[in-house]
Amino acid sequence: MSALHDDTVAVRIPAGRVVLEGLLGVPPDAPGIVLFAHGSGSSRLSPRNTFVARALRRAGLATLLFDLLTEAESDAGVLVFDAEFLARRLGAATEWVRTQPATAALPIGYFGASTGTAAALIAAADDPAVAAVVSRGGRPDLAARALPRVEAPTLLIVGGEDTPVIAMNEDAVALMRCETRLVIVPGATHLFEEPGTLEVAARLATAWFREHFAGARTVDATSDVAPDGVALPFRDRREAGRLLAERLRHHAGRADTVVLGLPRGGVVPAVEIASALGLPVDVIVSRKLGAPDQPELAIGAIAEGGAPYLDAETLAATDASPEHVERAVALQRAEIERRRRRFRDGRALPVPRGGTVILVDDGVATGSTAIAAIRALRECGAGRVVFAVPVAPPDTAERLRGMVDELVVLATPEEFWAVGAFYRDFDQVTDDEVVALLARADRPAPAHGEPAAVRRD
Repeated sequence: MSALHDDTVAVRIPAGRVVLEGLLGVPPDAPGIVLFAHGSGSSRLSPRNTFVARALRRAGLATLLFDLLTEAESDAGVLVFDAEFLARRLGAATEWVRTQPATAALPIGYFGASTGTAAALIAAADDPAVAAVVSRGGRPDLAARALPRVEAPTLLIVGGEDTPVIAMNEDAVALMRCETRLVIVPGATHLFEEPGTLEVAARLATAWFREHFAGARTVDATSDVAPDGVALPFRDRREAGRLLAERLRHHAGRADTVVLGLPRGGVVPAVEIASALGLPVDVIVSRKLGAPDQPELAIGAIAEGGAPYLDAETLAATDASPEHVERAVALQRAEIERRRRRFRDGRALPVPRGGTVILVDDGVATGSTAIAAIRALRECGAGRVVFAVPVAPPDTAERLRGMVDELVVLATPEEFWAVGAFYRDFDQVTDDEVVALLARADRPAPAHGEPAAVRRD
């Protein structure tokens, strides 16, 4: 970090393959931190967001203004309205905040402006630990599918002269199930350029965040300890893999045993386990089946080598038709085949018939993809299936325990929001990183004598 102004420092935030520029300000004893998601054509230097951020810091709140896109991405222009992509960038910044000593224990809020509001709402829907959301002149219509899942109390501020956006926000309120308030600022247009209007928005935002930070829950990044003594959060996936390996020592060096990671995130701890135990390692690809109009909600999953697994309760609740399920299965089968060729050069799933498979992921929430993989391994002839995972909700862990021969889980916290909340470093793992990890590892022999060069076209 480098000093920029009296109350902020310039920071660089890793987000997958890129690094995002940001401005971080943390007043003493801040009760929470607000991350800003700017609108299209703007940046961390947005004068209106800067104005609001200064008002928040004067009130004692920490702030992070950062670029959702790199300069090259902004110039290309193709991502500025991709709310899902921008939400992932906001999620990466959130995970970064949770790794920094000055901010790790602070409740998190989002302030979205214009299209940035959609990113903020999608990111909040994906991370129930977010304590509050405020929107100024926002476009929540771009996040319509996520709105019913938002749990964070949400304040929508709209200018009284911004008629089309007022209608969009009224429609959003009708879709949202959380605490929601719509405030219309008289005389303000979309950008709140009229005298005094931005000050009103800043005061409203300050009051909203202070109120909802007061009772917010966070993962204590310095002192949270699981009941069995494992310190949370994990440093990264590699550390989690090494801790799992200690619990799996009785499998070391066995000739009939293979370690399979669920890509992408599960491959990192899988490689650590295989290295520590002297076992070969590879991947098994499993993909979530999304619900109608809610692709992020799993109605089941499918793994290579196995039949689709469908969650009957979720399936019924979403009214997913047989035609929708058929389309979802076909779509994910195609993606599984793409990844199988990418990660294993098209070779068959390396399951030792009658032997042991140690299946590894970096964490589970509902467990759908893990369940599909476990079933596929059984169908492919595995004699024993061991599932090793760093963290899982207690109910999911118990459900999985009944499906495998051995379950190794390091922590089952009662308060479970998102897997990434239990890691300091939870950067997205790319396809290239998976390929590189496997290239350096001991790979299993081709299954059932299949030549290594065989491709299934």
